[in-house]
Amino acid sequence: MEKITLKKYAVRHKKSIFEVMKLVKSNQLKSETVEENGKEVLYIIEEDTNEEPTPQPTPTSQSLEERVKVLEERVRFLEKQLRKQIVL
Repeated sequence: MEKITLKKYAVRHKKSIFEVMKLVKSNQLKSETVEENGKEVLYIIEEDTNEEPTPQPTPTSQSLEERVKVLEERVRFLEKQLRKQIVL
């Protein structure tokens, strides 16, 4: 288990400080408040997990080609709609 500050936790997990505070208040994250130099400092207790983040699947070239076809069809449709409006 590792104790890290609220800000470090937010940076490490790419979240805002406000989001982390909400997680702490809803008891979704373990935390501990410690008094340092007369101020209360909130520490997040991060349990060691050796899990690596799951990589996002990369789109295949086929799916990219399909997306391009769909977008080309949409452009053609919108161009037709514009031509109709200009004629009217």
